[in-house]
Amino acid sequence: MLLEYIHKLPIGFSEVLYADKKYGLTRTDFNKGKSIKIYAEELGGTNFISLNYYVTSSKEFLKPCEMPEEKVIHFLKNLSVLPLG
Repeated sequence: MLLEYIHKLPIGFSEVLYADKKYGLTRTDFNKGKSIKIYAEELGGTNFISLNYYVTSSKEFLKPCEMPEEKVIHFLKNLSVLPLG
């Protein structure tokens, strides 16, 4: 389910809007998309989101980096990707 939200994010750098604040977000895929790293930093602020997501033949794993899982899930479900330019 979370993978659907992750796949909506462009690979590489993008800007997203979350809670009326702009974030610089980087999505990096490894291992043919079986391992995904996302790091987002609030532009002009102090908040950040960091996670790894793993897909195996039997399960999917969300591994937030030093933050609650709920914070990461809320971010992924409620962000909007902004057009670059």
